[in-house]
Amino acid sequence: MNHVVLYQPEIPPNTGNIMRTCMASNSKLHLIRPLGFELNDKAFKRAGMDYLKDFHYEIYDSFDDFLKQNQPKNLYILTRFAHIPHSDIDCADPQQDYYFLFGGESKGLPDEIKKQYAKNAFRIPMNPNARSLNLSNAVAIVVFEALRQQNYPQLSKVNLLEG
Repeated sequence: MNHVVLYQPEIPPNTGNIMRTCMASNSKLHLIRPLGFELNDKAFKRAGMDYLKDFHYEIYDSFDDFLKQNQPKNLYILTRFAHIPHSDIDCADPQQDYYFLFGGESKGLPDEIKKQYAKNAFRIPMNPNARSLNLSNAVAIVVFEALRQQNYPQLSKVNLLEG
């Protein structure tokens, strides 16, 4: 399973969009406090649409709390400071758990996490004049690259819904 881990997300619509992406991709979402919004925020709910009522996610008080509860074997950090493209992450085995850690919109990940996981640091290649991508877009790019490598397990490759 693919896991999206958001470290101190700040913008409600981004997190709502990420929830929607996680629901559509059968990925699990983990949120690490403090959050920059309340979970009942209108913009958060609007971005998540009607998917939020059935979507389960986990919230942790700290990064250490997240690590203790999950003990992730395959933890990858996404940062603009890395030198290896996200597509080089080998996540082809759909039986494995892959955790993709993203920092908050304005600060990214703290230096201590970037140092601790430097060997597992990746970036999304982009124009050198661009500082970063929108967080929800970055999550979608990474998650769907993992799913592509896994041949889209348990996902429909044709439209089954009307309307």
